[in-house]
Amino acid sequence: MSHRALLALGSNLGDRWANLGGAVAGLPDVVAVSRVYETAPVGGPDQGPYLNCVVRLETDLDARALLDAAHERERAAIRRSGVRWGPRTLDVDVLWIDGETVREPDLEVPHPRMFERAFVLVPLGDVAPDLVGEVPDDQGAILAVGSLDPATGTRGD
Repeated sequence: MSHRALLALGSNLGDRWANLGGAVAGLPDVVAVSRVYETAPVGGPDQGPYLNCVVRLETDLDARALLDAAHERERAAIRRSGVRWGPRTLDVDVLWIDGETVREPDLEVPHPRMFERAFVLVPLGDVAPDLVGEVPDDQGAILAVGSLDPATGTRGD
């Protein structure tokens, strides 16, 4: 049985657009992609801005299978990140799966901090407005900079 799942994608190293586009193209069952936003990093060391988006899937995959797909996309982007909350080529987080709650050491769904981060909530509002409440305004500028095609991951502005 198919259900809605939401994943957050972010990149601030290398070709950020290509990193996001490759991830979108390689994820299963994508039906919608938020606008792409440029955002200031939150926490961690001094680093450059991120491109962030949220994808909506209609899938029969469970949380563990979606985490595996997220890790595969990160490997394909040759994920580089040596510091917690540091710069990275690609970060993919499982945010939400309708009707599913997971509390495991390496996976929590719903994502425990998704409602605290404007860089997640703003794009989340594009693809799942029913989940978004008040967006925190203390995390710097969030600027819509373009879009990605849900089927191909190609850039469209």
